[in-house]
Amino acid sequence: MTSTESSSHYQNLEHMSVSDLLKNINREDQTVPQAINKVLPQIEALVNVIVEKMAGGGRLFYIGAGTSGRLGVVDASEIPPTYGMPQGKVVGIIAGGDQAIRKAVEYAEDNETQAWKDLEEHLINQQDVLIGIAASGRTPYVIGGLKDARKNGVATGCIVCNAGSAVAKEADHPIEVVVGPEFVTGSTRMKAGTAQKLVLNMISTTVMIKLGRVKGNKMVDMQLTNNKLVDRGVRMIMDELRIDEAEAQQLLKQYGSVRKAIEGRQGHASN
Repeated sequence: MTSTESSSHYQNLEHMSVSDLLKNINREDQTVPQAINKVLPQIEALVNVIVEKMAGGGRLFYIGAGTSGRLGVVDASEIPPTYGMPQGKVVGIIAGGDQAIRKAVEYAEDNETQAWKDLEEHLINQQDVLIGIAASGRTPYVIGGLKDARKNGVATGCIVCNAGSAVAKEADHPIEVVVGPEFVTGSTRMKAGTAQKLVLNMISTTVMIKLGRVKGNKMVDMQLTNNKLVDRGVRMIMDELRIDEAEAQQLLKQYGSVRKAIEGRQGHASN
């Protein structure tokens, strides 16, 4: 039995008070960052590969099923608005297709040949990197996708929550975050899902920073798709250039992006 499927450390959950349920879930959640801390070197190795590949024009792919697949889709979908990367540079693929994002597709994760077919639709190639995400580390869809990717010369990594898994065996750069039994036995959307989300955040954020998508500590390439983000952009320009709100608004309107506004004003000032 895998550690993620092992029996919970807590018994008779239905008899616990709401207060005790919340305290104990929180206690378990606090162990997740500690587990991640143990695999930082493995995360670093994978990030270095991704940065090198993407700097050369490659892309980053995630594959997974269920919660793991949804987490990959979420991370990929947040990259263009947050960092201004073109659509399709980071791609999340879930077993069962996009309909599985909202509703489970029966047995989709059990098809070991489908992942590569899904990846081929995106013309995945040796310039790209593939990360398989599977809490259990034994999802056939992910195993098959990684196996076929390696056969075709694609660099691979994985995020799993058990040691010595079948998924990890098929990855060039395995990340095994062993979080142990879940509060509710086998409910891997909890600690395992949290661990996967945190690692995905670490990977994609670090990659975007190393690719030059952050200036100082600011998302200067974010897409200005609503009033909140426009206001945030104005504040970034005010802070960076030490100017008032009206001038920052004018610059953002003129240049259309935070980065261009800052660089345009700085370039003008140096002339």
